[in-house]
Amino acid sequence: MNDLLRELAPVPAGAWQEIEAEAKRTLKAMLAARKLVDFNGPLGWEASAVSLGRTQAMRKAPQEGVQARLRKVQPLVELRVPFELSREELEAVGRGAKDIALDPVRDAARAAALAEDRAVFHGYAEAGIGGIVDASAKAKCAITEDYTQYLASVAEALHKLRAAGIGGPYAIALGPRCFTGLGRTMLGGFPAIEQLRRLLDGPIVSAPAVDGAVLMSTRGGDFELTVGQDFSIGYLEQTAGSVRLYLQESMTFRVLSPEAAVPLAYASG
Repeated sequence: MNDLLRELAPVPAGAWQEIEAEAKRTLKAMLAARKLVDFNGPLGWEASAVSLGRTQAMRKAPQEGVQARLRKVQPLVELRVPFELSREELEAVGRGAKDIALDPVRDAARAAALAEDRAVFHGYAEAGIGGIVDASAKAKCAITEDYTQYLASVAEALHKLRAAGIGGPYAIALGPRCFTGLGRTMLGGFPAIEQLRRLLDGPIVSAPAVDGAVLMSTRGGDFELTVGQDFSIGYLEQTAGSVRLYLQESMTFRVLSPEAAVPLAYASG
């Protein structure tokens, strides 16, 4: 038995397979940051922190003539999303049902993906995580709801990256407003989002957790997402009619090179 306590859950093997498959499909569709930043892990549930390679001198030494320095680390944060499934639905899997109600699984996976991506792009101060947008705020470019001018803002952001000596490939994470607006705007008879592809040599990623957009280099070594336990499903408790499970991960994120990204922000944002 491990920390997930799945052996205690009244969930048939076939139902576990359906639950995990649905969670993976949703996470794959929703997660944006993992397509753009360096991924370190999974290091396992027991991993607690990432070494920052730095130290802090202690004011009081443990012994006269001895110097003491405390090593600095960045702790991992545990993110957990509880959800509940009907026992009747779970039992139906064993009878061959192919249409079990897994909306709670999808909702939990969406929430977990948004939490991770929001920490990466916009930070999570309570967990000591600084996001890409705030770290790179000095290079910010303005955008508006006039998406016919959007490519000019992206070109300006590309110039800033190149002028700072940041090489490509260059990718962009588009928040919902940007992704929708570009998809609806036509330039020269083609959707503006297709014209955007011609400017970049990296991917265009839909990022629901992003406010505005972020243009960034994917050359590597600039942004690091560290995962201890990758997304896993565990057991909480049960009643006569339902089973409570949870989706969980442990993670942290570091911006190593703030100059390797340029946020594109709405004037009102």
